[in-house]
Amino acid sequence: MTETYTPVVWAEPLRKAAFHDWLQALSPAQGLLPDTLRMASADASFRRYLRVNTVDGSSRIVMDAPPDKENCEPFVRVAGLMQEAGLLVPQVLAWDAAQGFMLLSDLGTQTMMEQIDAAQPMVNHARYLQATDTLLAWQLASRPSVLPDYDASLLRRELLLFPDWYLAKHRQTTLEGKDAETLSKAFDSIVTKNLAGPKVYVHRDFMPRNLMIPREAGTAASRPPSQQLGVLDFQDAVYGPITYDIASLMRDAFLTWGEDFVMDITIRYWEKARKVGLMDFEDWHSDFGAFYRAVEWMGLQRHLKVAGIFARLTLRDGKPKYLADAPRFIDYIRHTAHRYRELGPLLQLIDKVEGFEAASGYAFGRV
Repeated sequence: MTETYTPVVWAEPLRKAAFHDWLQALSPAQGLLPDTLRMASADASFRRYLRVNTVDGSSRIVMDAPPDKENCEPFVRVAGLMQEAGLLVPQVLAWDAAQGFMLLSDLGTQTMMEQIDAAQPMVNHARYLQATDTLLAWQLASRPSVLPDYDASLLRRELLLFPDWYLAKHRQTTLEGKDAETLSKAFDSIVTKNLAGPKVYVHRDFMPRNLMIPREAGTAASRPPSQQLGVLDFQDAVYGPITYDIASLMRDAFLTWGEDFVMDITIRYWEKARKVGLMDFEDWHSDFGAFYRAVEWMGLQRHLKVAGIFARLTLRDGKPKYLADAPRFIDYIRHTAHRYRELGPLLQLIDKVEGFEAASGYAFGRV
């Protein structure tokens, strides 16, 4: 029986026609079977990904990124940097920059997220260690002045997504007076602390949803991983704090782990990183606690930012599924703020906005 595929829906007839002309012209040289075209995935941006079979029985990915909404140049540039670093990333096989169409190699259909057993953290231990190996390979390739700098201006712009979208638009709360001062002071501390440490290449969304399981690696989470993880969604990479991607990996936007598992993987990452010279800063080489505190402050910046992004995706872009995960980020924010005395006013502000009683019951003492 012939397999059938759900047709790809196009909102604009002219773009649909341009795409099919491009694909048909490309198909003979690339061995594509245009009739097998179907959706592969979409992300939080205006990009979407299609899959098409080839005459040799494999498949390719097509990126559809309208040029008036998405710039594909960073994707191509960062893909090249990652390939140079030895990472497994999609290979750019063809690119129509003017129209925003790109043909890519296919890393498979299963993400690390899909393989995770959320109920049994240690079952995923080997896979997370594999993810840290991938991260270290990326960081070790770092050079200044190649990627955009994750500087104070960018960190602050991201932080402002929290009051502008999460508080004002989602919670209908405009901060004034003492509350506005509290948030401003917290942002000052967050930016200062996060710019104090070493800088490396930063993926900026390094988490299981963006890591791919190679087809040959099997499907059982308990099976020892023998191959590299593939890396996706890297087009926003920058040169910034070394703490960012490990914070992103272990304080996931869509998955929550207990502190024991988070610390276990983070310690193992730290041990590997210091062996290769990435922890040569102040006392980070000898004191995991100093590094871990920096990771928490970096995670705090990310969580405030992403809470704002998820509100914007829902309220501006009509993607309500993202805001459903906002409580996870508020919990991350409250947990970190509870651990550091200078963040006490921020914790009180968040609790007031969220309608919580005074935070209590966290197992870790405040620093």
